[in-house]
Amino acid sequence: MHITANFDAGNIEVISLEDKKDIQLAIRPDVGGEFFQWFNFRITGQIGEQYVLNILNAGEAAFPGGWESYQAVASYDREYWFRLPTSYKDGKLTINVDMECETIQIAFFAPYSYERHQDLLAAVQMHPFVTLEHLGETLDKRDLTLVKISDGDSSSDESKRNIWITARQHPGETMAEWLVEGLMYSLLDGDNATGKLLLDKANFYIVPNMNPDGSVRGHLRTNAVGTNLNRAWSNPSLEKSPEVFHVIKKMEATGVDLFYDVHGDEEIPFVFLAGSQGTPNYNDRLARLRDRFAEVLKLASADFQTEEGYDVDAPGTANMTLATHWVAERFDCLANTLEMPFIDNNNVPDADTGWSPERSIKLGEASLVAMLAVVDDLR
Repeated sequence: MHITANFDAGNIEVISLEDKKDIQLAIRPDVGGEFFQWFNFRITGQIGEQYVLNILNAGEAAFPGGWESYQAVASYDREYWFRLPTSYKDGKLTINVDMECETIQIAFFAPYSYERHQDLLAAVQMHPFVTLEHLGETLDKRDLTLVKISDGDSSSDESKRNIWITARQHPGETMAEWLVEGLMYSLLDGDNATGKLLLDKANFYIVPNMNPDGSVRGHLRTNAVGTNLNRAWSNPSLEKSPEVFHVIKKMEATGVDLFYDVHGDEEIPFVFLAGSQGTPNYNDRLARLRDRFAEVLKLASADFQTEEGYDVDAPGTANMTLATHWVAERFDCLANTLEMPFIDNNNVPDADTGWSPERSIKLGEASLVAMLAVVDDLR
């Protein structure tokens, strides 16, 4: 028997392999030690054997409530990700594996590798509407890449809206980049009338991975020096949060008419929006836009709902270090955080896969319908 996490986005520490019915593991914390919950490792064993994996420090994770009803994801071919029988008790997460092949990969959610991220950028740049822009370097010297999508009609640029989409500020929320993949391919599909009409009306500025360092390091929420990027928007720095610093600089150059920040939530088994209702200058115009966006997204995807989610901030009480709040206030624009579950979507549960890459991709496609519904009224 062998367990390794020595690969892109890998995270696990082996405590004991002595008993296949009590394999003892621990999740390695992010740099800084404040956050951990993401795990991603491979186990090699014998076909037909059952292995019981115990993550002993699960109760100390960032969101221990997220283990309730949680089922770990796994794959033999790293393409199809399914759920494994998983239980949580007394601070210990137990995963049961009946081996069908010699090696299985097990993760908190289906990984979106740095190599796939590079493949995505390479694929979309082949489209004539796409420009890749290097915004700057991360602290580990990785590229922070912006995907600009525009139909190239410069005569109408002044009337076009500027739609910004960011994903994976929290690197362990891999469903966010799965969604962006679906959204971009749908937007660039010449047979997709929604995408074509949107590109007549708007330019898209998309950062598919805001936190490549944390992604490769196997972090849950932070970058290479332990900064939670989604708490850095009011005062970013090149020393601690260059990713946010560079994105804001570009936003200031383009302006923002709609902002869509894509995330995953460890504890809530629903897809939902968190808006900017608590920002100082939130107004009736933004409220109407938000209601319209949510109404159409609900029609476009049965996975989305509006009954469950975070408590709404009282007027003027928003945490202005969050991206959605800061952008909404700075640009007086419609800004939403989209949250997807790590567990399953109780709206339309799936016992085999739970919430999945495929459903994230479809939600990205549906998001374009909601954007089209509001694009003419953003200003």
